[in-house]
Amino acid sequence: MREAVPEDAPQVGFLYEILTAKPCSVLPSRIAEIAADARSFLYVAEHEGHVAGTAFLTLCLDPMYWRQPFALVENVVVDPALRGVGIGAALMRHVEVCCIRSDCSKIMLLSAATRVDAHRFFGRLGYASDKKAGFVKYRSQLVG
Repeated sequence: MREAVPEDAPQVGFLYEILTAKPCSVLPSRIAEIAADARSFLYVAEHEGHVAGTAFLTLCLDPMYWRQPFALVENVVVDPALRGVGIGAALMRHVEVCCIRSDCSKIMLLSAATRVDAHRFFGRLGYASDKKAGFVKYRSQLVG
């Protein structure tokens, strides 16, 4: 487990295309910006010298609980050829350790409604889908 570096952009982009089933453009300069941001982390899991999985973590400032941030996790994906060997669980454990160190009040994540296997995976790790409802509005739907 490590933080992504700009040279990882093509491999991270490949994983994002698997996740979204659409072309994705991951810029090396954006990975560098994320690495320089004290509240954003793009983690990658390596397997035999290749990026096999990734998770993006953002620590969000929250006015509710003193100075505790909450965490938002996005874009969790593991190469399909390597699923089931513990890479995703290791990524999420790494995220959780970072959240504990940062004194986060909670970790939130969204998963596409159709990704039933991912929902089971997150459930096995203790993430509850019956506590809150997630809502999303994409840029194409914004008015103004």
